[in-house]
Amino acid sequence: MMKKYYLFLISGLILLSTSVSSQDFHLSQYDAAPLYLNPALAGQFDGKYRIHGHYRTQWGSVSSKSFKTAAISYDMPLNEKFAFGAQILNRRAGAGDYNDLGILLTGAYSFTVDDNKMHKFSVGLQAGMIQKSVDFDKLYFESQYTTANGGSFDQNLPTGENFGGQNFWIPDVNAGFVYYYGKDQIRVNPFIGASVFHLTQPKETFYNSDNKLPLRYKAHAGAKVNISEKIQLMPKVLFMRQKNAQELNYGLMAHYHLGSTGVIVLLGPTLRSSDAFILEGGAKFGNYEAKVSYDFNTSSLSDFSDGKGGFEISLTYIPRIFKPNPIKNCPRI
Repeated sequence: MMKKYYLFLISGLILLSTSVSSQDFHLSQYDAAPLYLNPALAGQFDGKYRIHGHYRTQWGSVSSKSFKTAAISYDMPLNEKFAFGAQILNRRAGAGDYNDLGILLTGAYSFTVDDNKMHKFSVGLQAGMIQKSVDFDKLYFESQYTTANGGSFDQNLPTGENFGGQNFWIPDVNAGFVYYYGKDQIRVNPFIGASVFHLTQPKETFYNSDNKLPLRYKAHAGAKVNISEKIQLMPKVLFMRQKNAQELNYGLMAHYHLGSTGVIVLLGPTLRSSDAFILEGGAKFGNYEAKVSYDFNTSSLSDFSDGKGGFEISLTYIPRIFKPNPIKNCPRI
């Protein structure tokens, strides 16, 4: 019970720190949410359009309230070169109900650099607004601690803080590029991309201070490796950095095609360096792809969390474009 109380207090104070810039939330199934990973991924799929839903919850074992992330996005190719997308992302954390709502529109442009149109590039730009809020009445502060009755927090005491407001809106602009080799029938299809977020570095503060949202950088790469008509492997890596915080993910996803059923089973581990071991699984069936994952905490916080981390689920819907004479893929996806 004591460990939950301390994490409850700490989470609220960290969110309101005036000297430390905040870091963005992350997803374990990072490549399942394409517009959050890289704006250039808008329209990069084989189908009419794509609808994606995502939900994550974590730290329920150590905090009075679990940290929750929910997202929904839509994107579609307008023609062979241009694509459009939109995303709503909401994140809530800690005892003070700190909330981060992002509403973003995305545009992407695709092109090739060879006569066979196999070396494919895409660049994307994303722009919108972020709204952040917190309920100060639900938080405890150092000046509210009293030694009366053995020691406790009294929220009737003044906080000693000079708040500038409980919510604000800020503009947000992000950009990125991706490259991939587009011939699915060969043994190895490599891909690589990079993106940068918060290009305008808008001012974000609940106080009257000049605190700017720091740039967030992402680099991701991997390959689709066709082992046989039924088995495909996808090694992948993601690196993220935002000011003094950085994250490195290594993963391997296996795809197994269940014969004539058309179902593809997905399973694989991911290691988030010095933080978590992630097990992810799911399936592709018809126009749908569903995945679930769980983070097993391996950081120093595991002494409090007992290894419990985050649960995540995602669902993607892509209505396919009918092709009367498709080229055989290995495996067919």
